[in-house]
Amino acid sequence: MNELVGARELSGRPVVTLGGDAVAQVKDTVFDGPAGHVTGFTLSGRGLLAGPLRKSLPWTAVHALGRHAVMVRGHDALVEPSAVVARKEAANGRVLGARVLTDAGTEIGVVLDVVVEGGTSGRVVGFRLDAHASLVTASRRRRRKVFVPRGETLAVSGRALVVPADAVRFVADDLAGFAARVEAFRTRGGPAADGLEKGPLP
Repeated sequence: MNELVGARELSGRPVVTLGGDAVAQVKDTVFDGPAGHVTGFTLSGRGLLAGPLRKSLPWTAVHALGRHAVMVRGHDALVEPSAVVARKEAANGRVLGARVLTDAGTEIGVVLDVVVEGGTSGRVVGFRLDAHASLVTASRRRRRKVFVPRGETLAVSGRALVVPADAVRFVADDLAGFAARVEAFRTRGGPAADGLEKGPLP
């Protein structure tokens, strides 16, 4: 699996061409909630006084997502904003702050951030939550911020997101350990998932 990153971490990250030119910086990450993937980024100019750019960056035009910059091949990677935000479903703010329920009706928390798989897919693999009491166990009493996988499909109902009930068995306390939990969640039911599903949460 590619490295996972929180969408909020990308805000302010410079957009740099392969030739070394800094052409913009990330303003917001735009994602399509029902489709479960990032569509791209809205941009701002470089520097403290720079305002929003009338350009956007589609995820498909990202060459590499590094720790310190978003790499593109050249200036032509920046396109009209409608290429990223044209779809009615694509929105940044509608998911952040949304309640998260399981498909069994249990409320498990509120979305603090969206976790994205790096590489070319832009797939949303889970969420960082302010955990509800139903997710706070004795061993996790002081860890109210947790990561939960989203499942293959994501239902959106009003201001709430609905994830599979068994997703709560794959909660992680930090992003470093979340990749393994996401992979186990994807392969649940198979040999790779048996030990994790039966064992205690980390």
